Amino acid sequence: MSSQRREVRRILGELMATRGMMPLLMKARNGGQWTPDEKEALLDHLRRMAHLSPYLLFLLLPGSMLLLPIYAWWLDRRRQQRQD
Repeated sequence: MSSQRREVRRILGELMATRGMMPLLMKARNGGQWTPDEKEALLDHLRRMAHLSPYLLFLLLPGSMLLLPIYAWWLDRRRQQRQD
């Protein structure tokens, strides 16, 4: 349970750190230009999002609720010790 809580806190912290990303992205769409500092901030936000756990991708895919039991089985299977 403690590892789950730690992971949830880490993911929420990363997501909260990317809160300012949407206004920066919309600035170019609304006709503005990014300053070098804003470009660096956007890259920082993208790096943060890239470091999020890959399993979050499955929650964003269409039909992910159907894939969730299969993914849970696969994750559980990976924890088993190999017999080499």
